[in-house]
Amino acid sequence: MPITKTAMVTICGRPNVGKSTLTNALVGEKIAIVSSKPQTTRNRICGVVNRDDVQFVLLDTPGFHKARNRLGDYMVKVTRECIADVDAVVLLAEPVPHVGIPEQELIAKIREAGLPAILCVNKIDTVADKNELLSVIAAYSEAYAFDAIIPISAMKQDGLRDLLIELARYAQEGPQLFPDGMVTDQPDRQVVGEIVREKLLRTLDKEIPHGTAVEITRFAERDDEIIDVEATIYCEKKSHKGIIIGKNGEMLKRISTDARHDIERFMGAKVYLQTWVKVKENWRDNMNYIRSFGYDDQ
Repeated sequence: MPITKTAMVTICGRPNVGKSTLTNALVGEKIAIVSSKPQTTRNRICGVVNRDDVQFVLLDTPGFHKARNRLGDYMVKVTRECIADVDAVVLLAEPVPHVGIPEQELIAKIREAGLPAILCVNKIDTVADKNELLSVIAAYSEAYAFDAIIPISAMKQDGLRDLLIELARYAQEGPQLFPDGMVTDQPDRQVVGEIVREKLLRTLDKEIPHGTAVEITRFAERDDEIIDVEATIYCEKKSHKGIIIGKNGEMLKRISTDARHDIERFMGAKVYLQTWVKVKENWRDNMNYIRSFGYDDQ
């Protein structure tokens, strides 16, 4: 069926509520990194889904939080700017019968923009008695007149069909924006860097991974179709560098091996990955470093 409509949709919510998991589940491929740590997503990530005659363009945003550094300021700014000039907004929330401060602020932004909005109550697979969801729905219904409230589990892919059916209501007549087979607007180099950063988030403890950034300094395909990738991992302290490398280089080797497997899956080719670790103290409060690592105005 040819695409005759498009729907631009922003997905927003507090950190670690499941925005990237939802984006990946709807797209059907992993285009956004996921970890159990909050504030995993730092940039706006675009996912593309074609269903029937509609092309959905999904904007996965950083978790809305109280910023503690200039990188955090940038992340909050990205989220605020994505709640504008779209056809609809999906607010993702925990199954808790209380509208928290991040949700209140996002609702205020949605109201200010005058955009239609759907509330998705995520992680319903963690709720034993589904009747408990009624109090969650009641709390959010009191806070804002959402067009629809849909309980979902992004992890279990429960309720996603209902969500797409609802989102199709906001589709506008117009040409297909992205060609068939294209699932994200991110360059391969950017996705590869994010995969390396995901392995840092998943492997390292506490605050260390939040102070890391990854720069892909080489990305080239050989004649034998092997892709050479060189990645530099930046951290904020010398002590963190030692932890990332690990005893006899074991930690860095583990991170690199896990990343290489995912990169090969994403690229559909063999990958030769080399990684280095360097220190840039307090880079999260230096806008020059922040921009150089790709966290720039969209």
